[in-house]
Amino acid sequence: MGGAVSPWWGSEARRLHSAEKERQPVSLLSRRQPEIALDDAYQIQWHGTALRVAEGARVVGHKVGLTSAAMQEQFGIGQPDSGLLLDYMALEKGGELRLGDLLAPRVEGELAFRLGTDLAGADVSAMAIRDAVASTFLALEVIDSRYGFEGLTLVDSVADNAACGRFILGDAMPGLAPELGGENLTLTVDGAEVASGFGRAILGDPIRSVAWLVHQLAAFGTGLRAGDVVLAGAVHASLPLSAGQTVAVVSPRLPQAVLHVA
Repeated sequence: MGGAVSPWWGSEARRLHSAEKERQPVSLLSRRQPEIALDDAYQIQWHGTALRVAEGARVVGHKVGLTSAAMQEQFGIGQPDSGLLLDYMALEKGGELRLGDLLAPRVEGELAFRLGTDLAGADVSAMAIRDAVASTFLALEVIDSRYGFEGLTLVDSVADNAACGRFILGDAMPGLAPELGGENLTLTVDGAEVASGFGRAILGDPIRSVAWLVHQLAAFGTGLRAGDVVLAGAVHASLPLSAGQTVAVVSPRLPQAVLHVA
């Protein structure tokens, strides 16, 4: 994005980065900067990503958050946002989530994609987006807020990288799985069902989530790359995590994603 660089973007990004490393929350940006614009919040997000990349992290994709009515109602935010996925956020299959690494972790069952080709531009068609999907996954996303979730606004969420924490993918289904709007995702904790929702809860069709992201990124002069993972969004409200839990998301056609909480 053009225009002058505001020095406070970098200072807020450093504040959030320290909060993540030290696991100590900071006060809401929206209360300290009540006139902040959404573009400013995205600039803070990207400054924060640059700090992590400078320390050796690698961008592996993007997430779209607040795509379902359940999530928007839970946080009182009426539109989606997006964040960047970094390699250290990805949990290996069979790996554990260490609760002590995060501040206020909550879990969501989601649909996710891996792209086989680049996608960029405000005029990218739905067909091009569908053709770009190389793999479809079930996913568990662990959201975490360096501001805390109480009183969180859209600009807080965006500045804090859309509350990215950790994520784990199930095994891939090649290509774009058909009729994902009708796919029923069920979240279980220690084998008991605790939440569920259909793929259509994600902006009516999860592929629309990818379209929203491509158009959002185009407004800032960037796009998606081949190999990127895109977490399309949750089908239910997020749930808190506790040590010792085994959390899974299952559906009729897609391989499950499982998370062990330590």
